[in-house]
Amino acid sequence: MSLSAILSEIDGGDDKAVEKLLQKYNTENSHTFAFDRKEEDARIKLCQGLLTVLRRSDLPLCQSTCLETLRILSRDKRVLGPVGTREGILTLAGLARIRVAGHDGEPLEVAQSAEEERVVVEALKCMCNVVFNSVPAQQVGADLQLAEGLCACLHSVNSSHHEVSLFSLRLLFLLSALRTDVRGTLRREMGAVRLLTNVLERTLNVRWVGPYEAAPPDPEALPISPENNDCAMEALKALFNITMSDSNDEDSDHQLRLIAGIMRHLLTLKTHTEDKTEEAHSHAINLLSNLPVQCLDVLIDVPVQGGIEKYGGKNMDTVQMLLDFMEKRIDKGSNYKEGLTPVLSLMTESSRYHRDIRRYFKAKVLPPLKDVKERPEIGCTVRNKLVRLMTHIDMAVKQGAAEFLFVLCKESVDNLLKYTGYGNAAGLLMARGLLAGGRGETQYSSDEDSDTDEYKSAKPFINPITGHIEHPMPNPIDEMTEEQKEYEAQKLVSMIDELSRKELIRPMGVRRDGTLAPLGQAIHECSPPPSSDSDSD
Repeated sequence: MSLSAILSEIDGGDDKAVEKLLQKYNTENSHTFAFDRKEEDARIKLCQGLLTVLRRSDLPLCQSTCLETLRILSRDKRVLGPVGTREGILTLAGLARIRVAGHDGEPLEVAQSAEEERVVVEALKCMCNVVFNSVPAQQVGADLQLAEGLCACLHSVNSSHHEVSLFSLRLLFLLSALRTDVRGTLRREMGAVRLLTNVLERTLNVRWVGPYEAAPPDPEALPISPENNDCAMEALKALFNITMSDSNDEDSDHQLRLIAGIMRHLLTLKTHTEDKTEEAHSHAINLLSNLPVQCLDVLIDVPVQGGIEKYGGKNMDTVQMLLDFMEKRIDKGSNYKEGLTPVLSLMTESSRYHRDIRRYFKAKVLPPLKDVKERPEIGCTVRNKLVRLMTHIDMAVKQGAAEFLFVLCKESVDNLLKYTGYGNAAGLLMARGLLAGGRGETQYSSDEDSDTDEYKSAKPFINPITGHIEHPMPNPIDEMTEEQKEYEAQKLVSMIDELSRKELIRPMGVRRDGTLAPLGQAIHECSPPPSSDSDSD
């Protein structure tokens, strides 16, 4: 479709003819995401022309067709100059019926027909693309208080306007993701946390049976509908961004505990596909990791459903779900940083703060040792999988796995080494200054775990570096003469000296406080002070 022909019709002012040409253009380019650089100037002019038509036309079909074309063009960030202006954003906000600073939009209820609602939806879609691809548009959106207007829209939209809700939530997510100042305003001034919590209650069909306890889903109930699931995911992402900001007038403990209760409910639900269910659970875990750790008792304190006497009557169903989710992500074997570290962080912090959660994870992940014939990283138990991650190439992944196991061991170096071996734990201990042993800073309860008889009998034969019993290995120097031993020793010293002079290696030692230092410095600090005895009178 020739862009020059469309531009000529726009200049001629015949909006009906423009509409027909644009419909053809939209059909041809509905799946176009890479554009010809040679036509860049023409596309910029077309963006400007479309805004002109949108301002002068009051025909819903013409408006929605122009907006669809503008949405296609907005996939190319190089042509968004005319749209990312104050005038451009005001035009789109007006068609989306969003009230912005200094300009009142019509309430959604005015959109009585399907054609009028289609205009609102297309305008919201356009704004999502424009805000995502244009930094100037993000600034204009902040200046016009676009996010605040979206909150007002979401308050007034009823559940029948599914697409309006969906793309309003998506635009709110984008604004809160791209502008940290918008996050703070939404949380402190607009009550967005409460608003999005209400959206989640509605879309997830939450029915409260206790202060923060939702009724369990009916086993015969249908999965979450795709429409409700889409809205819930956008609300979760926006809520995640907003709860990352600081709040001067702290959100009430009640509101944050409500969110924790809804997330617990969401972890029990299924959607129409397994992948969508995993995605929903992933967003729930991300949001839980943003909440104050003291609010996480809601995950295990569900009096109506009851719990396990061994864990103080607490319900461990959600805790087991977190463990299952983590293991599933480990077994995937890819995308550990984004897919695994959030759940590891949540499990670590909840274990550090809540004794019953830690005890449950410890029983499942680090049960009393019996068989120590294999290395800790070999096998298919959760412990084996986590120990393997302690030497992962990605720093965040290996730190997350090591920190989780360390907390389960109540930050005791001796207990950690028992389950992992010194070699796997060396990175964590070096980072914490605990190479010489000791404990972390967190105080834990005094309950102790007793070793099994099998472990006690095997303990003297365990290699502390590898964490398992090794078969005796022949000593290579047993058959050497003293002259050969001395020669090999001198050779090793010479090699180390040469590498040190070339600064390829740097001999290190451990200080008294457990941290690493250059070998000479470490020896000096650990040496006894010189004697003060003197024969002088």
